[in-house]
Amino acid sequence: MSAGGAAPPDRPSQRLIGPVVASLTLGLAPFTPEPHLLGKLRWVAGGAVGMGPMDWGDLLMHGAPWIWLLVTVLRLIFARRTAPTDGAAPPK
Repeated sequence: MSAGGAAPPDRPSQRLIGPVVASLTLGLAPFTPEPHLLGKLRWVAGGAVGMGPMDWGDLLMHGAPWIWLLVTVLRLIFARRTAPTDGAAPPK
C-alpha cells in the first residue's frame, strides 16, 4: 500500500462496487415517477427541443456514473484479454 492512498482493489468484483453503487443511486435518482436519466435521454432522443444548460448539466451528472461503470467494465474485459496465460508477469 502506498502512502498517498489505498491500494487498488485485487478482484474485479471489488473494482465494480463503486461504479455500480453510484449508477444505481445517483445515476437513477430520483426514482419516481421515472429515473431522471431516462427522462433526459428521451428528451435528447426527441431532438432536445427546449433543453437549457441546466438540463444538459443534469444529463451529465446523472450519466457520469453510467459512463464510469462502462469504462470500468471495458477496462476489466481488456485487462482479461491481454493478461498472459502462462502465469508470467506482464512486461512493464
